[in-house]
Amino acid sequence: MVFMEDSERAAAMACEHGIDAGLHLNFTTSFTGAKFPRRLQECQQSVARFLSRHSMARAVFNPWLVRPFEYLVAAQREEFIRLYGTDAERFDGHHHMHLCSNVLIGKLLPPGKLVRRYFSYEPGQDIRNRIYRRFTDALLVRRHRVVDLFFSLPPLQPERLTRIFSLTRRLVVEVETHPAHLDEYRFLTGSEILRWTEACPVAPRYEFRPGDAIESR
Repeated sequence: MVFMEDSERAAAMACEHGIDAGLHLNFTTSFTGAKFPRRLQECQQSVARFLSRHSMARAVFNPWLVRPFEYLVAAQREEFIRLYGTDAERFDGHHHMHLCSNVLIGKLLPPGKLVRRYFSYEPGQDIRNRIYRRFTDALLVRRHRVVDLFFSLPPLQPERLTRIFSLTRRLVVEVETHPAHLDEYRFLTGSEILRWTEACPVAPRYEFRPGDAIESR
């Protein structure tokens, strides 16, 4: 994330150690950096009010917010370039709001870049999530590169983890995790992660094999 309290230090560390970083677009959480344009805050407030109005607001294209969305994406891309010295090769978003209609239909993300898809299907998933996933995938694959499947690490249930990790033998699977959560931190820093990944390759950097992406299930 850019324009946040620790963005400058995080970028400096990432550049120093060669950490593979992408741009985590922020449309809904107030910027906390020491310095950013006033217009950025105003645009974000307008966009955040709309996106937080209803759980399905992201699926609605708002013609009155075209300019604020455009500015928010452009300003965050420019700040990423300033911090990292290059444009981002990978894009995702806070609370997955980079997949909202104004961003996808408005074609605000640069073509050909890696963009995080919505969560892949899991048994028991709400029908609305399945519909929304198909909608976003259809728009994503026209302009961007995506991995085959995308899951959240929790819930850490053995049956579920077995299914997810078994898919890595033939597909590119991205797993989202938040180490700030104690259960996920323990899983990632203990022996559990080694046991689950023993039979599957773990990419040292974010990797994508052209032609691997499959249609949404």
